[in-house]
This record gives sequence, C-alpha cells and structure tokens, in this order.
Amino acid sequence: MTRLDGRVAVVTGASKGLGEAIALALAGAGARLALVARDAGQLEHAAAALREGGAVAEPFAADVRDESQVAALAAAVEARFGGVHILVNSAGVNVRKNLTDFTLEEWRRVVDTNLTGVFLMCRAFLPLMKSHGYGRVLNLTSIMSHIALAQRTAYCASKAGLVGLTRALALEVASQGITVNGISPGPFETEMNTPLLADPEVNRFFTSRIPLGRWGKPEEVGKLALYLCSEEAGFITGTDVLIDGGWCAQ
Repeated sequence: MTRLDGRVAVVTGASKGLGEAIALALAGAGARLALVARDAGQLEHAAAALREGGAVAEPFAADVRDESQVAALAAAVEARFGGVHILVNSAGVNVRKNLTDFTLEEWRRVVDTNLTGVFLMCRAFLPLMKSHGYGRVLNLTSIMSHIALAQRTAYCASKAGLVGLTRALALEVASQGITVNGISPGPFETEMNTPLLADPEVNRFFTSRIPLGRWGKPEEVGKLALYLCSEEAGFITGTDVLIDGGWCAQ
C-alpha cells in the first residue's frame, strides 16, 4: 500500500469537493494535513471529520488570491508542522456565462483563484520543500485545459494556463527532488457541478459525452492524487493526467 507516513501535505480548497476527497486519501495514507479554504466553518467541519478518523488535520482559513494571506499561511504551517512535503492546489471557482456578459471582477475572480493563487502558493511553499530535498506539487487542472465548452472562457483560460505553469515549474525544480504534476478531472459529482447534475437535459448531455457512461466519483481523484504524491511516482513530473471517463479520447 502507498504510504505517506511522516509527510506533511497542504491542500487548498480542502473544505469540499475534490480537495476534500484528496485530503481524505492523503490522510488515510498517514500524511499530516494543513487544510486551506476561505470558509472557516466548512474548513473546521472537514478537519473535524478527518480527526475523527485518526488523522492529524489542522484548518488554516486563507484566501489563495491574497499575497499577504498566503505568506502568513506558509509561516503558520511551518510553525505548526516544521515543514512541508506536499502541496495540492485544488482551490478553484467557475463562472458560466458568455464572455460579453462577464464583468472584469468576475474574470479576475476566476483567473486569480485558479491560476494566480497557484503561483502564490507555489512561491510560498516551494522553499519549505527544497529544505527537505523532496517535494510533490499537484495542481488540479481540468479537461477544460484540453477542450472547451461555451460559457467557460475564464475557466478554460485559467486552467490552460495552469497546465503551462505546471510544465515550466516542473523543469525548474526537477533537480531538487521535487515533482510537479497536474490532474485534469472530467465531470465529477461535486458541489461545483450541482447545477449541471440537477438539470436533466444538461446531465444527459454530459453523460452522453463520457464513454464510460457516468460522472466520476471524488474518491477516484483522491486515489490518483495519492499515487502522484507518493515516492512511487518519483519519475513522473511535468505532466497532466486526464481522469475523465474517456471524454478527451474522442
């Protein structure tokens, strides 16, 4: 079994959805967790659930878009855990509307969360990994990094940019024992996709595009993330792994 005993993992977007599923998988393998999200209440609930299962999980409320909050977060995590070995950038938002209907504030909220926030987190936490000579950075990209749908301009732009960041950063830190990879989920049963799941017509459209004929389950992303964060995945870096039921194979 893949184990992460002795490792400290920082997971953003950890209060719900795929971030919570990844945190659960890492905790199950023995990692100690620093859980990050904006909603302190939801975050404490997620941390309490993990602690009930025997995990070491501490909540740290922070907005990844805010440079000063990210700097304070890195200092707080280092003070609590003494270092970091794994960084999972899962925080993300989406606004679904035509480009001409976007406000600049909406555009910036999507891009700043999905892309700039990852830059800020990596810049703050990579020095803590370098001190160990070991690190795993995992960025939650999307199939929208590879394909597109209407009314997803900001989301597609941010996620395609994140793949580029992932590849370039992997080359920068490869010599220091740090790998950087992406996971591109397809349609998954998460809170972000609740409006799509609840609309019968939209739900049928998405299911018809997935060769496996179903939406993904969050725990399936958790298991993939666990492997990519492990020592066993030490020869994998600079890539983006699709987990989409076959959508992008078409």
